[in-house]
Amino acid sequence: MKTPVAEQLAKKQQSISIAEFFEKNRQILGFDSAPRCLITTVKEAVDNALDACEEADILPDIIVFVENTTKETITTIVEDNGPGITREQIPNVFAKLLYGSRFYAIKQSRGQQGIGISAAVLYSQLTSGKPVRIISKIGKNYPAHYFELIINTKTNEPQILKDEEIEWDRLQGIRIELEMEASYVKGRRQSVYEYLKDTAIINPHARITFIEPDGNEIRFERATDRLPAPAKEVLPHPNGIELGTLLKMLRYTERKRLAAFLRHSLSKIGLYTAEEICSKAGLDPDTDPHLIDLNGAKKLINAFKNVKIMAPSTDCLSPIGEQLIYKGLEKEHTIDFIATTTRTASVHSGHPFVVEAGIAYGGSLRKDQRTNILRFANRVPLLYQQGACAITHAIENIKWRQYSIDQPGGSLPVGPIIILVHVASTHIPFTSESKEAIADVPEIVSETELALKELARKLLAYIGKQKALSKRREKEVIIHKLLPRIAAKTSEILELPVPDITPVVAKIMGNVHIKRQVEQREKVQHVIIQIRNNTETKQKFMLYESLTYPIYNPSPQPEIITTDGEYNYRWGINLKPQEGRAIFYDLTIPSEAIEKLPPVIVEGIDKELVTGTKVMVMP
Repeated sequence: MKTPVAEQLAKKQQSISIAEFFEKNRQILGFDSAPRCLITTVKEAVDNALDACEEADILPDIIVFVENTTKETITTIVEDNGPGITREQIPNVFAKLLYGSRFYAIKQSRGQQGIGISAAVLYSQLTSGKPVRIISKIGKNYPAHYFELIINTKTNEPQILKDEEIEWDRLQGIRIELEMEASYVKGRRQSVYEYLKDTAIINPHARITFIEPDGNEIRFERATDRLPAPAKEVLPHPNGIELGTLLKMLRYTERKRLAAFLRHSLSKIGLYTAEEICSKAGLDPDTDPHLIDLNGAKKLINAFKNVKIMAPSTDCLSPIGEQLIYKGLEKEHTIDFIATTTRTASVHSGHPFVVEAGIAYGGSLRKDQRTNILRFANRVPLLYQQGACAITHAIENIKWRQYSIDQPGGSLPVGPIIILVHVASTHIPFTSESKEAIADVPEIVSETELALKELARKLLAYIGKQKALSKRREKEVIIHKLLPRIAAKTSEILELPVPDITPVVAKIMGNVHIKRQVEQREKVQHVIIQIRNNTETKQKFMLYESLTYPIYNPSPQPEIITTDGEYNYRWGINLKPQEGRAIFYDLTIPSEAIEKLPPVIVEGIDKELVTGTKVMVMP
């Protein structure tokens, strides 16, 4: 009897390991072009280093080497000062896909699936035939362990080629070295340099040293010595939880009562709220949760929507904060205006998330360039698939022309502007395993739009102010050209000295006028600084004198900033419209030194609003 075709086909069926799958589909993980393969490898190694350092409460100090090994291959080395990895765990961490500690934890982290660095190891051995080389040291008094590993793709298990103790000059940390087919590019948005620069912006507590193939060393210095607040593990939030997830939780819970299940399996549900949810769902609080069927689960989902439940806790998240986003942008770019914001926590599919944003404008940015969009997810830069990302779509949805920013065809805005958006969540809904674009989750898109509109309003106010100040500058230029000629001509006719016209200019312009006069006496020079507010608004700013001589008998008394080689004095000035004030002090200097006195310095007021001779306005 002839064997049925179905039985013949059945004999061919067999399972494959996850390593074999990604061996044939490595483009899914971001290994689809020579430049991107290098960036993805650096990204995964640096992300792991940052996570490890933060979990161990260590300020990250990371070194990235990129070296040309052959014409076809590049060697990438990443070293960190983290806690290291124990000898027993090294093979699994680096040479086994889907092995990690964060997949089940509901808290913010850069990596979640345990695929990233082991995928880089897999790509390395496929293209160079070389094993990954790892050094790990977990403390000063512990030995350094050196491994050479490859992945057995048939079994998705690590194969150890070398395991030995060596000498290593670091106190602790990890060093990983991979050789692979890749290419190093410069001057492009998608490059190792740009990735590290963006990483430095969004992780201002990290110091990153980058050594390029030509030996050029670039250091991204940290902007703060304060580590981000650690994220704590939490329970899933009932708002947005999916039906299938709830059914799975009900099926495998250890609780025997529905009310207890709700209290101990979901966040922000107390005794009273649990009973109210059961009442709204028409279910007995004492019901065994294992007996809840599909219909009962649907009733619970509806009850979650109709019962007032507290907002999710942000303990599980570690947002950057407005101040550090500001410092990060300021550190890596020359900018005229920066505004930042951090939204309150929201929820998608039961996972809390926070959207943070920053807008930088002007400075060295080109006016004719397309907006530079910096996308981040859990402190990780997203360099690829910009057009497929929820962040980009949210930016496109905003009518930027309402905020004085060009937007041709309703697409991305154009101008000297950087838009930064960071999404921090316990679960980032990426569009693929390469983790380069965030899915169009309505809640994330909406929060991103709200954050950017808030900043766009601040930018509009700044642009409006700059336009007004620009008109003032034009007016002042004209006045400075005409008045001196008129004064000179009038003085010539009247045969009188040419008067100081700066007070007149200040009054016409409606500016703050500052003038320093020195009355020469026998042995002491008496200094008078006259200040008058000719503007129509209250003006508050700081006035400094930075001298190489001490002052005597000051009135009012200044604050002394420092006396290390210089005498720096500061007065706080607060003037109502049309109000004037004077500062007095004495100097014991020779009369010929008067002309060499440095200018008066003012801070906290726009330079366009100040008129005066020998006055320097600090930005």
